Amino acid sequence: MAKKSAYMNNENDTSFIGENLGFEGKEAFNLLRTNILFAVKRKDRSARVIGVTSSVHGEGKSLTSVNLAYSIAESGRKVLLIECDMRLPTLRRKLGQKKAAGLSNLLAGVEEDGEVLRQNVNVPGLDVIFAGKTPPNPSELLASHTFSRLIEKVENYYSFIILDLPPVCEVSDALIVSKLTDGMLMVVRQDYSTSTDLEYAMRQLEYVDAKVLGFVYNGADSKTRRYKYKYGKSYSKA
Repeated sequence: MAKKSAYMNNENDTSFIGENLGFEGKEAFNLLRTNILFAVKRKDRSARVIGVTSSVHGEGKSLTSVNLAYSIAESGRKVLLIECDMRLPTLRRKLGQKKAAGLSNLLAGVEEDGEVLRQNVNVPGLDVIFAGKTPPNPSELLASHTFSRLIEKVENYYSFIILDLPPVCEVSDALIVSKLTDGMLMVVRQDYSTSTDLEYAMRQLEYVDAKVLGFVYNGADSKTRRYKYKYGKSYSKA
């Protein structure tokens, strides 16, 4: 599955979240959601676990994570979004939430599950575990038995678990966590990362036998975006 989704140019632009997305953006994530439903099937009733990463920082992987989770929740399915990027967390600010304990606090054993889980964040059915305080050892925490046990514990309560992971070329976290996922999405931003970055990231994922579901393509050229915007605007009024 190699699908393209062009909807934004700025990883830090909070206007590209959930209800603030335009018609084109919403449809792109609805299509991505549908493709994942067909690409990842579970024989049991446990959640599909999807990792979202990129080659380097700034390609839009966190916005992709939150908007994919938002789209799934809007379809009536229950979804858990876990911010695994504990080095450079951004989701709390993007979703307008107050500072609170999160994943790092839970994995370090200083908080319980119920203390870090935020329920129905901005839309019914979307639960979030934010990154929490930046720890000195993020990779070790994600590689711990405590983290894998957390995934096992919560997967029976959700249809999807979306993991917002750090970039592959910068730290090993995404590679460590990939073994717990049913598949990985690679976010690529036009005219940002290099082909060398992407090739290196894909080789690293191949080394750990990660299943790459496809690519989410961000930052399409303005001509393409204008055409899609006009088409979407007309279609939404039909």
